[in-house]
Amino acid sequence: MTTSTEPFPSRPLREVRAVYVWQVGCPSDFADVTVDFEPWEPGLAFETAPEAEAEAPDGWSLEELYGAVAEGVREELAELGLAPAVVVVLRRLRVHEVDSSERSFRRAGRLLVRNALAARP
Repeated sequence: MTTSTEPFPSRPLREVRAVYVWQVGCPSDFADVTVDFEPWEPGLAFETAPEAEAEAPDGWSLEELYGAVAEGVREELAELGLAPAVVVVLRRLRVHEVDSSERSFRRAGRLLVRNALAARP
């Protein structure tokens, strides 16, 4: 795939939300994530807004889920051949105590990129 010379994103994209739900049995997959994509230097950085809404049930590590979202964003940008120059700012993360997993949040990260691209003019 050819890499784009246009950095992603070309302008701030605020409140991009991805809800990933896959129901095929129990447990299922669930992730609900809202982020801002801010133009930045080449590469990808991931931050959590000071006022971010994120709670994890006992035994969950928010850092692992944040990492899974970031990995999904990286994977999708690479697959699309886009040159990231972005800081992803986490605004909200919702977890289901049974149906959420790192895989769910990695897939939500990929969906965040698709939703951001769909929101561009």
